[in-house]
Amino acid sequence: MNGVTIGQAAAFVGITVKTVRHYHKLGLVKEPERDSSGYRRYGSAELLRLVQARTLAAAGVPLAEIAPLLDADPELFATALTDVERQLTERIEELIARRDTLRRLADGDRALLPDRAVALLERLSGLGFPAAEVAATREGWVLARALVPEGFGDYLTHVEQALDDTRFVALIKRGTEAATWAPDDPRVTELATAMADHFLANPEHLKIVTGLQARTEAATRYRLIALHGEEQDSAAARGVALVETRLRAAGIRIPRPDTH
Repeated sequence: MNGVTIGQAAAFVGITVKTVRHYHKLGLVKEPERDSSGYRRYGSAELLRLVQARTLAAAGVPLAEIAPLLDADPELFATALTDVERQLTERIEELIARRDTLRRLADGDRALLPDRAVALLERLSGLGFPAAEVAATREGWVLARALVPEGFGDYLTHVEQALDDTRFVALIKRGTEAATWAPDDPRVTELATAMADHFLANPEHLKIVTGLQARTEAATRYRLIALHGEEQDSAAARGVALVETRLRAAGIRIPRPDTH
């Protein structure tokens, strides 16, 4: 009796009978003829071909590309393997990036925001801003990064600089209190005036307002960022509108909701 059965061949090579048959179907390994007893017997040539196919498949070579490799001359084989190695490297890099994203997801904010933004959020908490305000800021920044990615880094720089100014921080903290005010509360107008005056007196801080919208093609995206999380008729929304009106009156370009 020459050769071994398909079950023995699969066991010797380290694959399943189903895989051997799949290799036959794909034309990777020629199916042996049946012997006089009706069994297909695998000889050394078929076993070698199975080992080669299994090794290439385990290395990540797509099954559809294995047959040409097995039949290629040494030079073409080496060239093809180099290309396969390149593809594998790209896949590895992609998998590493996915793994890193999963790790960042486990760390909460870091999946959606760069480390600089996360550090700024922690700084806001350290400055005594309410947790709800920090959470709303986080959401607004995620939106800003998605809608205006090319300007987000500069925006963070402007925020970092502005937080060094105790007067600005005090005004922003005062603004967080506006969430509990009625829209017609006279303190809304008072605070909006103070905020607009501060921006006009501090052009670097004004870039927090103008930086993103200057890179925004449509006013709609700017409005989505500026008023994220605010009810349309809330005191905060009215305050934003009053600040913008005063800035426009001073010649500062701020998109209106009905402009594009």
